[in-house]
Amino acid sequence: MIEEGRALFLQIAESVEDAIIDGSLAEEAQAPSTNELAAFYRINPATAAKGVAMLADKGVLYKRRGIGMFVAPGARELLLSERRTVFADRFVEPLLVEARKLGLGPADLEQLIRDRAGARAATTTEGNAR
Repeated sequence: MIEEGRALFLQIAESVEDAIIDGSLAEEAQAPSTNELAAFYRINPATAAKGVAMLADKGVLYKRRGIGMFVAPGARELLLSERRTVFADRFVEPLLVEARKLGLGPADLEQLIRDRAGARAATTTEGNAR
């Protein structure tokens, strides 16, 4: 679960973000404590606290004094918006650059994506039927 070469606090923050995005950690739900995160990942509590603080600074988590950290209202949408932007920058922009080189327009790209998605769905369905 922990990746070499990436800061641990960033990985902790991303795992909490993932839980918010997939709905396993709902808005207004109590987030895992730094001690729980430290024990689960077998890391220093200060490292876990740094990841939690980063999420609080971003407005994803907020503190209820004496109780703990909670998922902020709107956190899921904030994270989805942020990740969509990163996705577009990391994957869509290079796709568009290469498509232009190949003379492919938006309709061509749409058809390629539909074809690949359909082929993947058929492969998945066949694999599940076996």
